[in-house]
Amino acid sequence: MLILLLIFLPMGLAPVGWLLGRRFKPRRDRFVIAVGFAELLLAVAAALRGGEAALPDVCVLGLTFVLDGFRRVYAVVFAFMWAMTLLFSPDYFAHHRRRNRYYFFQLLTLGATMGVFLAGDLYTAFVFFEIMSFTSFAWVIQEETDGAIRAAKTYLAVAVIGGLVALMGLFLLWHNLGTLTVSELYPAALAAGKRPALYTAGACVLFGFGAKAGMFPAHIWLPKAHPVAPAPASALLSGALTKTGVWGILAISCNLFRGDPAWGAVILTLGSVTMLLGAVLALFSTDLKRTLACSSMSQIGFILTGVGMMGLLGNENALAARGTLLHMVNHSVFKLVLFLCAGTVYRNLHRLDLNDIRGFGRGKPLLLVSFLLGSLGIGGVPLLNGYVSKTLLHEAIVEGAEHCGWPLTLAEWVFLVSGGLTVAYMSKLFVAVFVEKHPDRQAEFDAQKQYLSRPAALALGLSAAVIPALGLTATVSMDKIADLAVDFLHAGPLTHKVRYLSLENLKGAAISIAIGAAVYLLAVRRRMRKNGDYVNCWPKKLDLEELVYRPLLLKLLPAVFGWVSALFGENRITAPLCRGVLAAGRWIGRLFGENRLFEPAARSFFAVMRTLSHAASDSLDALVLVLRRTLLRQSPEPETDKVRRSAAYRMGTELDRLGLGRAPAGEGDRGRWVYRVVRTWRETGRLLRTTLSFGLLMLILGLAGGLIWLLWRL
Repeated sequence: MLILLLIFLPMGLAPVGWLLGRRFKPRRDRFVIAVGFAELLLAVAAALRGGEAALPDVCVLGLTFVLDGFRRVYAVVFAFMWAMTLLFSPDYFAHHRRRNRYYFFQLLTLGATMGVFLAGDLYTAFVFFEIMSFTSFAWVIQEETDGAIRAAKTYLAVAVIGGLVALMGLFLLWHNLGTLTVSELYPAALAAGKRPALYTAGACVLFGFGAKAGMFPAHIWLPKAHPVAPAPASALLSGALTKTGVWGILAISCNLFRGDPAWGAVILTLGSVTMLLGAVLALFSTDLKRTLACSSMSQIGFILTGVGMMGLLGNENALAARGTLLHMVNHSVFKLVLFLCAGTVYRNLHRLDLNDIRGFGRGKPLLLVSFLLGSLGIGGVPLLNGYVSKTLLHEAIVEGAEHCGWPLTLAEWVFLVSGGLTVAYMSKLFVAVFVEKHPDRQAEFDAQKQYLSRPAALALGLSAAVIPALGLTATVSMDKIADLAVDFLHAGPLTHKVRYLSLENLKGAAISIAIGAAVYLLAVRRRMRKNGDYVNCWPKKLDLEELVYRPLLLKLLPAVFGWVSALFGENRITAPLCRGVLAAGRWIGRLFGENRLFEPAARSFFAVMRTLSHAASDSLDALVLVLRRTLLRQSPEPETDKVRRSAAYRMGTELDRLGLGRAPAGEGDRGRWVYRVVRTWRETGRLLRTTLSFGLLMLILGLAGGLIWLLWRL
């Protein structure tokens, strides 16, 4: 019962919070905070009891849930993250609109995320994974600016494509193994012995879940969604939702491909690229939240490196498994703290560029200490929790290098360099916000003492306190967490006690810190600053979404499909079929009289089908139009010179001067109202052409790919 409450209680209470917010906004805020802390208490109670639950006839195949050691840990972690972000949110959203929608989808996403992690089989995980993808879409689009709408489209496209590809993988697994239950995958795979088919299925599932985790090359949504999403949502996108993708990768890596060196090598390679590329992108960024987003990508690479090492080390994977698990937990805590700090900065300044927020953190002890703990923790500085998990991962790579030679030696240096870059970009953020002074507004920043409400300060302080609490008690707290949760990872026995503060382990941390100091002093201070301002030296042409994905999906593939269709000429596929039916109708009609029986019926049938097709098409267009006017309604633009120079604005102003009517109440002057009407009309037409066609293209690609794979495999 507790397991089901963890999932469905917040989802069931989401409409209650929405109804409260229609009339009583302060009560709504208190209500959702109470739901968050009730979820935390339920998670702790459920973790103490464990158990299983099932809904046998729901969603055709039924839903199953398990609360073992690994899931106990993350149920508590997720519940804590949601409680802290909900406690922080009223202060952050004090002057924002559309808060009701945010809280509604916040609670829905909480239940869906719990559903993924507590799933006992991949089918249940997929159901809640898709629910979570669509509910969290509302977080990204929350501000409804042009950047938010574009980032939300990217996020949704990656989620849809990843979900369809993962679904193809699940179809193949079901066909080859006859089960999707996580605990049954390993024996079923041994009995089946169809390695090529299983690798194909595993690759599909890896892509689908890896897209949500932010794994290269499906990471494109992550650096764009975080900067535009509200900071509390960014903390959850980074610290919680990416972990659902990691959960899927772990489920197949530790069961379907347990101890498989070939699979481990693939994951290790992808993890190394993700780890290094994310760190490089974060180093070049000059936006606070974008830097933290790219950092999330890099830290996911660290976790995937541990997953890959588990496959390469086989039964001797204890260090890799424990490091993977603990770094998942640590990264969730780091990003909770760091994004709440970023939210504090944005709440006060409404800016994120380092040149605009320089010096804001000076004289603000709570913000400074919290950000410093998050920075030192994620940088792997000794005595904090990040050092513990990175030490375990590093030891696992060193242990593997003794057997596998130079490839893992190379992986070790990628690991150390990526850790050094982490130190460099976190130093860049800390110095900019807390050490340097703003050239024009520093006196204003220094005078701003009330920068957080008490509940928000409590949320930030409690979250930051976890970092040293875990780091200073590593052998008591973190080792116990690892002991409790590694059964899910099927880790081998730990053959020796890890001495975290030994000279060998401190040496690894020292190398990364030295690399980070050198990069910061030689690259950041000398090459990434111009006239005292931070500059982004990363070439815009290297944006993978603009360089590859959008041209591929919106230009190349439609052009190829159009060219293939043109080979057959206009209407040469369906027209012969229609003519054949009519000819058969005429022939049959002659048996009973000259075309008086079947041909009119056939013509009526095709007329009805044409009418229904047009109706269906128009209904889709109408739906897009309704969404355009409601959920996807764009925020009003400020009155700029461009608006005042437009022909629509001048026409409306002239009508107003002549006294020919007034703008509707609340719409401002008539010139701006006419401009807004014309702009909305044009953009609605554009959205009907692009958004709908893009969504349909995604659907067609997914269905076509799924049918091709099924026909080939069956």
